Amino acid sequence: MFLSKTKYTSFIYLYLFSSVLFSQENKVKYYGRDFFLIEGTAIADSLKESPYDRLPVSYKKVVREPVWDLSKSSAGLSVRFHTNSSSITLKWEVLNDFSMNHMADTGIKGIDLYFNNSGQWQYVGTGRPSGKINEQLIIENMDLEMREYKLYLPLYDGIESLDIGIDPNSLINKPTKSNSQPIVFYGTSITQGGCASRPGMAHTNIISRKLNIDCINFGFSGNGRMETSIGTLIAGIDASLFVIECMANVNRDMVSKNTVPLVKIIREKHPNTPIIFIENIIFESGYLDNTVKEESDNKNIELKNQYNKMLKEGIANIFYVDNTDAIGTDHEGTVDGVHFTDLGFMRYADYLIDNFYKLGILDSN
Repeated sequence: MFLSKTKYTSFIYLYLFSSVLFSQENKVKYYGRDFFLIEGTAIADSLKESPYDRLPVSYKKVVREPVWDLSKSSAGLSVRFHTNSSSITLKWEVLNDFSMNHMADTGIKGIDLYFNNSGQWQYVGTGRPSGKINEQLIIENMDLEMREYKLYLPLYDGIESLDIGIDPNSLINKPTKSNSQPIVFYGTSITQGGCASRPGMAHTNIISRKLNIDCINFGFSGNGRMETSIGTLIAGIDASLFVIECMANVNRDMVSKNTVPLVKIIREKHPNTPIIFIENIIFESGYLDNTVKEESDNKNIELKNQYNKMLKEGIANIFYVDNTDAIGTDHEGTVDGVHFTDLGFMRYADYLIDNFYKLGILDSN
């Protein structure tokens, strides 16, 4: 049987197209939730609507609606796994496909890949989002060596699904969970990661890498108000340290009313765990705008008053960190005068770590 030239050409094209598809499908094998460890949370998957949420589903009617909506963002969550694959591909679907005019999409809804290089987490590359559903080869042509990897998840969007793609004949292993106590952060849009260019550059993630300790991020953009609902939740976590950095989202009255009750809720379950309050960072406009400066100063004065009041009451292991040079002295650490760039986040992370050591909260050895 002989084919005409036209039919023969069509057959060849179909064969080649099918071969390419077959080859691509056999280059990558995807693995889902059962094959990696989610870190940056102390809440079991079974208590959440999604394993990538930051609050348990029982809190849906406990917290204010904006707090619940923001808790669906995966800020501070990371994924750890081992593989000997020569390549790593990511496939992920985000919840909302958000965009903002002052923050890169890679920070809002991208994913960062790091690998453990002799005990230090080293950046590899970023999964750059192109929409709600995304798929990207991050690294290839690697030696077939078993390595430990970490993914930092989106800061201002949620994860609907996540799959890790490796060579079909390679292995992927789920690590064991660390028994060390995490650092818990409760704060604002800056805590959530605004406006890091990519997830790994939020200060909670930087601190986690530098100290090799899990950090749990309860940053709620515009809604970090030192509320008792969140206080009750974080009090249920066996933490090594609680960092409260809510000053950008509160007024002086809120500071007066909410500070002591928040501490007392935590102290009921953790009599001695250190609690650190961070002063409001000076917004850049505050150097010229007298109203902005006065508001910030008044909040910080009230926070110091509440801190001294708690000391007089005999509440132990509470600490106060001022804002002096927290993100440097050159005024180049923000994207809009308020939210941090990667430079600002790196400086702020180092500033907090330095204070942890100075206050004796962390062992310098």
